[in-house]
Amino acid sequence: MLKQRLAVVATAMFVSGCGLAVDSGPLVHDTKVIELDRSEMTRVDLKIGAGALRVEGGSPKLMEADFHHNANSPTPSVEYHVSDAIGELNVFQDPGTRTFGNKRNDWTVKLNDTIPVEVAVHVGAGEGRIKLGSLNLRKVELHLGVGEVQVDLRGAPTQSYDATIHGGIGEATVYLPSTVAISATARHGIGDVEVRGLEKRDGLWINPGHESAPVTIRLDVTSGIGSIRLIAE
Repeated sequence: MLKQRLAVVATAMFVSGCGLAVDSGPLVHDTKVIELDRSEMTRVDLKIGAGALRVEGGSPKLMEADFHHNANSPTPSVEYHVSDAIGELNVFQDPGTRTFGNKRNDWTVKLNDTIPVEVAVHVGAGEGRIKLGSLNLRKVELHLGVGEVQVDLRGAPTQSYDATIHGGIGEATVYLPSTVAISATARHGIGDVEVRGLEKRDGLWINPGHESAPVTIRLDVTSGIGSIRLIAE
């Protein structure tokens, strides 16, 4: 089993390392701001092929983003439109973007805490610090690839919501609030799922003492080759 896991990791590193000798050019800083509008809800989809991603709340706008990348790497694209009072915000980059050698691809995305939001995050390879607990969440979907990702859902949610996490080759740590109801399923492939602060009952991981709380986070976790830790505190 260990040989199989190492073989897959080695293959991913080899593929990601292609183009190591390419001149990456000087560092470029781009910013993007999306103003609040009359939308009733926003769907946010973030896709970073390789690099460092930081997501957090606290923006007075719908979104404020800073991108640091090399001149020879494509600038991240930001698209926003509204349909039937629902905003669709997409931030993405050429999936072939690499960050090996002297290349950098660092994103900081700040979102509004007030407007109801569904958040989907796709991390191909690299590092992620995704802090969503202050947002007015309605749905969370995470697709994790190669690297290390921390996801923080701690906060004081006023609405129940679903969260889905698909693990990859790397390591992911997910922090959950301890003051709401939790109903979690956790499955693992070659990797492992570690759970702290929750209790398993009838096949579900729950937050003991808060089963009747008015807000529930319904969490579905699937690990790949890497490991996932769920921590309620």
